[in-house]
Amino acid sequence: MIRRVPRGMWAAALSGLMLGAVLYWLIWHGPDWELVGEAFTVVEWWWIAVAIALSVCSVGARCLSWHVVITQAMPPPHPRFRQTFSAFSVGLLANSVLPGRIGELARVAVLASHLPNRKGIWATLTGTVFAHRLFDLFPASLLLIYVLQTARIPHWALTSLVLFVGIGATLFAFAMAGAKRHQRTRLADADRQLHRLVTMARTGLGVLRAPVPAVGAALLQMLGWAFQLAEIYVAMRAFGIHESLPAAALVLALMNVATVFPLWPGNVGLVQAAVALPLVSYGVAKARGFAFGIGLQAIDVGVGVGLGLIALGREGVTFAMLRRMPGPGEEVEREERAEAEAAPEARASARVPG
Repeated sequence: MIRRVPRGMWAAALSGLMLGAVLYWLIWHGPDWELVGEAFTVVEWWWIAVAIALSVCSVGARCLSWHVVITQAMPPPHPRFRQTFSAFSVGLLANSVLPGRIGELARVAVLASHLPNRKGIWATLTGTVFAHRLFDLFPASLLLIYVLQTARIPHWALTSLVLFVGIGATLFAFAMAGAKRHQRTRLADADRQLHRLVTMARTGLGVLRAPVPAVGAALLQMLGWAFQLAEIYVAMRAFGIHESLPAAALVLALMNVATVFPLWPGNVGLVQAAVALPLVSYGVAKARGFAFGIGLQAIDVGVGVGLGLIALGREGVTFAMLRRMPGPGEEVEREERAEAEAAPEARASARVPG
């Protein structure tokens, strides 16, 4: 009897092969790694501390943006910001150390645990994650305009940047067309599992139909990006790269392009190439650029892992549980089974007199 290999194993194997290929290229065709090591000997650690603080501020602003989206997606009671921040931090940890977008499911799972007995909560929160990601379109568009006007963009990078924003704009247009406020959602009509899942996911996009909260969420997301831009600018100073703000903006734009599809944990290697190669046009040596890319990713990963581990301890979630996070479809199936099991008991109780 032939046993089928789970899709997760195939994905893990493919991810490992791609990571191995990138590491092979970096070792044999990458920068002079001795010079990369020397670049770390001149790092000004005071600037690194400032960069870490700015990274934490960026996380806080983006988490607050997601909290605004959540409050528009469901009726009260809403989760507290402390709970939202804890769930967001767990998601950062999962995205930092696991392939794929496991972190998005992880933050939904953690926050859903604080909202028990809420029908369709998984699908709704999944919709809020999607809506929150869509708000990246606004700072990404402004960043692209700024980079196009001020930075020295390599020809190979221009197409990637335009394509990145174009895909985001298309997704935002579809989301606006499908958004629905929670006040207009009628779960009684969503008798089919798929219909119910789609209905609640559309409810999660409800903030897109509320102008004031939508503007607030977008501004907070822009603030998060601004903190991240300042973090990159400060980290450049730490590595002795005294370039202008447009260079930092170019690095931020290409880093986001390099991480939009997490092919392996952190897209290690790809991120460093996305950081180092555009800086070559500014006269920065490739080895120093790679060292800067390693340090910059270490700052972001360190902040995500640190906040995530603190949140794991508070939430009582183990690292092993992150790898087995169920999706919203599985939760809908559980709700359907629970309702089906409860229906005969409810009808029996209704027939009992008195």
